[in-house]
Amino acid sequence: MTNEEILAKVDHTLLSTTATWEQIKEIVDDGIRFHTASVCIPAYYVAKASEYAKGRVPICTVIGFPNGYSTKETKCYEAANAVENGADEVDMVINVGALKDRKYDEIEEEIRDVKAACGEKILKVIIECCLLTDEEKVKMCEIVTNAGADYIKTSTGFSKSGATRRDVALMKAHVGENVKVKAAGGISTLENAREFLELGADRLGTSRIVKILKESK
Repeated sequence: MTNEEILAKVDHTLLSTTATWEQIKEIVDDGIRFHTASVCIPAYYVAKASEYAKGRVPICTVIGFPNGYSTKETKCYEAANAVENGADEVDMVINVGALKDRKYDEIEEEIRDVKAACGEKILKVIIECCLLTDEEKVKMCEIVTNAGADYIKTSTGFSKSGATRRDVALMKAHVGENVKVKAAGGISTLENAREFLELGADRLGTSRIVKILKESK
């Protein structure tokens, strides 16, 4: 697997609380230069980044981030607003507490409604694997599949840990054929990236792969 093939699967990410426009602009420039799958940035910058990118790289953002416990209505508004501002992809965080309470129908309805708010744009569902049991991870694979989302995603990168090889393999084995897997959090080397892709991940959320390749050039 070539570096270019890896980059084509990378959501080049900057979600720091202190991110400035100059830093976001650099992320967009890097995404264009290295032909990444998207750049994943805070919702505040989506409109400006979309205008700046002019379609040269897809714009991704996050909603209900990072804790996921805002209301369904809030998440739907965030998603619709992000798309209106130019987002091509939306990564939403589930309500982990609702999952622990076994409110499966409620979670599925939320994902379905957020997907509707996204229209034809891509929706990725972050389940925060480090907070879940294997049973809960498998259940979320079922729920995400039934709700019609495009991806299931391991992690926000803001909790106790990020993607693990075991979780990616588990998710790949249990999602429906129309749902892809995104690994995010802690992917720090090209070797890591290759391993996750070989395990079945279709996207990687990381800021480090592009940095490594920039430094090598």
